[in-house]
Amino acid sequence: MNNDQLKADNAQYLWHPMAHPGAMKKSTPDIIAKGEGCWIWDVDGHKMLDGVGGLWACNLGHSNKPVRDAIVAQMDELPFYNVFRGTTHVRAIELSKRLVQMMQPEDVATVMFSNGGSDAVEGALKVARQYWKLKGQADRFKFISLRQGYHGVHFGGMSVNGNTNFRRAYEPLLPGCFHIDTPWAYHNPYTEDPIRLGEICAELLEREIVFQGPDTVAAFIAEPVQGAGGVIVPPPNYWPLVRQICDKYGVLLIADEVVTGFGRTGELFGTRLWGQGGVRADMWCLAKGISSGYIPLGATAMNHRIADVFDADTTGTASVSHGYTYSAHPIAAAAALATLDQIEALDIPGHAARVGAHLQNRLRKLVETCSFVGDVRGVGLMLGIEMVSDKAKRTPMTRTSDIPARVAKAAYKAGLMVRISGPNLILSPPLIITREEIDFMCDVLEGAFAAVQEGRA
Repeated sequence: MNNDQLKADNAQYLWHPMAHPGAMKKSTPDIIAKGEGCWIWDVDGHKMLDGVGGLWACNLGHSNKPVRDAIVAQMDELPFYNVFRGTTHVRAIELSKRLVQMMQPEDVATVMFSNGGSDAVEGALKVARQYWKLKGQADRFKFISLRQGYHGVHFGGMSVNGNTNFRRAYEPLLPGCFHIDTPWAYHNPYTEDPIRLGEICAELLEREIVFQGPDTVAAFIAEPVQGAGGVIVPPPNYWPLVRQICDKYGVLLIADEVVTGFGRTGELFGTRLWGQGGVRADMWCLAKGISSGYIPLGATAMNHRIADVFDADTTGTASVSHGYTYSAHPIAAAAALATLDQIEALDIPGHAARVGAHLQNRLRKLVETCSFVGDVRGVGLMLGIEMVSDKAKRTPMTRTSDIPARVAKAAYKAGLMVRISGPNLILSPPLIITREEIDFMCDVLEGAFAAVQEGRA
């Protein structure tokens, strides 16, 4: 099939996630045909650095041979079997043990596998409600989350999402879900002092728990660093304070680490960023980097507080009526085991921290050099560039502005794939990216912003 036919067929037969079907039929898609290392090629042979990492996922790049070999070997050995009660397979056992041991500092006791991040969140929300029923506190069914937060596309995840764009078309959603302000240094009505902001936003959580009635709140769910919401990094005191407040009222803490897990932030898990030794959640939602995106896989990890209650049940009500045909798929589990080997062998978190610091330092200069860049923020190898229509007022560009798309198009032409989300340009390159590749990415972006500012693009 020739390239023109591929482009014509794309939107004719395929609905794209997070897109208007009609708009996709009018636009020419970027059809990616090949990947190697941190680089991708479209069907026209145009080579680009993958600044998106697939979608926060291809942490080991697009051609990691150990992961590829593990997938092929598993296909030869056992391409599929289920892990429903009474059956399992070798890779599922090995991977669950590996993850629990890897998360021993977090007091993780067990994991439940799924197909991706949205599934992992759904599992955590369901387990939280069942946990409280087993504890004899069935009134604890409510969830509190952050505005700007993103937790996937299932009805539970959408209900705790903090962005109206992901919710409005599907309302009414799950009852009992409430949202509070996120500790967003660039956009908040409270203070310019980040430490005070962390205190204020933690106080907002406590006030909401008290208002709802602590005996009705099941869990608080949040990303250690918000990804899709615009790469919002909380002040360093926020998560430790959240843990204290959850402990005070008995509320479960769910860390959505779908994006931040497995090295993206420069730590193995995002919760390890905050405070000495990190912040222990009660559950972790994992996906994306767990298999480097090579095969879909998700996991919900639970600490002993959760697992012990299920283990101790003698009534039969602790049976987990949740799971998927492809939970712990053998090929996905094999890919994940190989991925975890690579994460340790290549010191992926340490590398991400080192080259990520260089990325952050270079691109933060755009605030001074570009008239419509209001904020550059991030940690490790996740970075957001917010474009504004008024710097003094910090007014984000509206969705009708063509400036973000023009920047992305200019970068594409110069050999860099980026992602636009509202007024934000988001970067999440593979975690194996080199310092030289970082410099190439920054050079392209500096040129793209300058070209748009000067009317050349």
